[in-house]
Amino acid sequence: MRITDESLKQIPTNNFLKQIKLKAIIIPGNLFLAPIAGYSDAAFRSICLDYGADFTYTEMVSAEALARINQKTFSLLNRAENEKLLGIQLFASEYSTCLKALQQIRKYNPALIDLNCGCSMPKVLKTGSGAALLQTPAKIKQIVKALCEASSIPITIKLRSGWDEASINFLEIACLAEEAGAALITLHPRTRAQRFSGLARWDQISELKKHTSLPVIGSGDLFSADAALRMLKVTGCDGVMFARGAIGNPFIFRYTKHMAQQNTPVEIILPQQKLSTAIIHLERLAKLKGEKIACREMRKHLAAYTKGLKNSRILRELCNKAKTLKEYSIHINTYLAEEIAKLKIY
Repeated sequence: MRITDESLKQIPTNNFLKQIKLKAIIIPGNLFLAPIAGYSDAAFRSICLDYGADFTYTEMVSAEALARINQKTFSLLNRAENEKLLGIQLFASEYSTCLKALQQIRKYNPALIDLNCGCSMPKVLKTGSGAALLQTPAKIKQIVKALCEASSIPITIKLRSGWDEASINFLEIACLAEEAGAALITLHPRTRAQRFSGLARWDQISELKKHTSLPVIGSGDLFSADAALRMLKVTGCDGVMFARGAIGNPFIFRYTKHMAQQNTPVEIILPQQKLSTAIIHLERLAKLKGEKIACREMRKHLAAYTKGLKNSRILRELCNKAKTLKEYSIHINTYLAEEIAKLKIY
C-alpha cells in the first residue's frame, strides 16, 4: 500500500510532521538521519540538513576511546556549520566507561546522547557493546540510569527487536530504559541475527508505541518518501529515521516533506542536481578531512549518488582514480555534458 492510495488519504499527511520535545530540547521536526558508521560524518550530515533533515547523529563513537582521550575519535564529534542540534551516539558495555566519556562529550554541547543497542558488527559485539547489550537488559538500564543521573542532557537508546527470534525483548528493554530516565527510543525492528536481511517488522514499532509513553522513532526499510509516510501512518510512531535510504539520496528528506505537506508526487531529481550535490559533498569532505582523504572516501558516496544514472560506470571508474577536487569536477562535468548531448532528456 502506498501513500497515494485512497485508504491513506483519510488522514491529512501534514499531520505526520511535528516537533519532538525532549526535556528542554525541541527538535524542529521528526525526520532523522541515522548514525551510520563510515558515512555520518559532518560533511554528509550537513548535506542532509540542507535537504531537510530535522535531526542528525554522529557516527557511533566508542565510549572507551573517549574515556582514554583518543584524539582520532574526537574528530567524529565535529559539528557541521549548519548543525544547530547534534546527537552523539555512544557504544559501550559499562556505565563507568560512559560516565568517563561524558566528561569529554559535554564539551561538544550535544542535544542528546544516544546509546547504541543494535549494532551487529563483530568488532562491536566482541566488546559487549551494541546489539550484545540486548542479551543483558539490566545493563542497558544501568547505563541509562547512570547517564541520566550524571547529566541533564537527554539520554536516548536505539535498539533492535532482540538478539534472535528466540529472544525478542524490545518491550522489556524499552520499559527498563523508560524507568531509568530515557527520553526517546528508536527501534529498528529486526533482530541482531537478521542484520539487514528480510523485511523490517513494522508491527513491532506499533507495539512499542502502545507500550511506552516515550517518543518512538521508527527505522527500517525506509528507501522512499512513500515508505516514510506509510510508516508514520501505520505504526503511529513519532518520527522516522533514514539510514541506508539516505546514502547518495539526501533528497529523501525534501521528498518526504513535500509529499507530507502537498500530498502530491515530487519532481524527480535530475542528474545535474545529483552530481552537483556530490561535488558540494566532496568539497565539504575536503574541508573536514583534507583533499586526499576526501577523494578516497568520496568513492563510496559517488557510487550511491550515481546509482541508476545511465552510462555512469565509466564516471565511477575515472573518479575512483581521481586524487583532487579538480579531477572529480572535470570527470563529472564531462559526463554530464556527454549525456546531455547524447540523450537530450536532461
